Amino acid sequence: MGAKQILNWTGRTALLLLLFFILFIIGSMAVSGMIPDIESEPGLLPDNLGFFIFGMLNTLLIIALILSSHWHGWKLALLLAFAYYGAVTVLTQIETWYFMSNITVSAKLLPRLFIMGLPVAFVCIPLAVWILGKGRAKEAIEPKAEMKMSVKQTLFKLLGIALLYIVLYWGAGYYIAWQNPDLRSFYGSPGAILPFWEHTVNTLSSDPGLFPFQALRAMLWTLCAIPIIRGSKLNVWRTAVLLGLFFTVPQISGLILANPLMPSASVRLSHMIEGLASNFVFGMLIAWLLHREHTSIQDLFGLGKK
Repeated sequence: MGAKQILNWTGRTALLLLLFFILFIIGSMAVSGMIPDIESEPGLLPDNLGFFIFGMLNTLLIIALILSSHWHGWKLALLLAFAYYGAVTVLTQIETWYFMSNITVSAKLLPRLFIMGLPVAFVCIPLAVWILGKGRAKEAIEPKAEMKMSVKQTLFKLLGIALLYIVLYWGAGYYIAWQNPDLRSFYGSPGAILPFWEHTVNTLSSDPGLFPFQALRAMLWTLCAIPIIRGSKLNVWRTAVLLGLFFTVPQISGLILANPLMPSASVRLSHMIEGLASNFVFGMLIAWLLHREHTSIQDLFGLGKK
């Protein structure tokens, strides 16, 4: 890449970063005056540096998602916008509704959190498609993922995805996040931690809707993943890494900032580590399971014919 191209791409990235910041701030105006008056502990980094890194990570991810797709124009813009809004806003805020409605998030604030994510998803991403030169088709590239499989195999894999997500979510939740006494206290369970199986049985008894709710979230994650997998012109492993980043970077990067809705820095850090451990692996597994049909269990694990 020559100096002119480096300068060109540096300029495009800077423009997209500025655009991301502007639209994120516009979206944040939806919750203006509705955030509870709770003093938050500082973020992992100083405010300005943390906000810059948050914006840069999200901007680079959006660039990667766009440039790795064989789609162009409005098809790419709309599919990626809906996938981004689903993964970054819908899936995050329905969990906010489930766990934090009685803690720091009021009934009036909750719908505003869904509105907050609209500008980045539905304005920034379509504009980024054109800024990055993907507004018009230039070449016909065959997708790497065929995603053609029988109804039976599709249903079997979707069931497997739901079970895998529950295992990853619950395992990482207990062995990483729930080990933090500050986090247990924040969610209304102060005191000593219960053994894993006792905790699991108690949760199934006191909150029987939790696992079905997480199975539903697994299906929504999958729905958001399909445009990334189907549109990717990368090989399956690179697509899997990209999907893992898509499932973690936007959701986790916000936790490096101070946040009155989750004022404890140690709670935010525990959720960061938990999310990185579970969602990245989950994204990679979805890409592997759905990128093509597998003819047998051996084939699924890479032991059969490809």
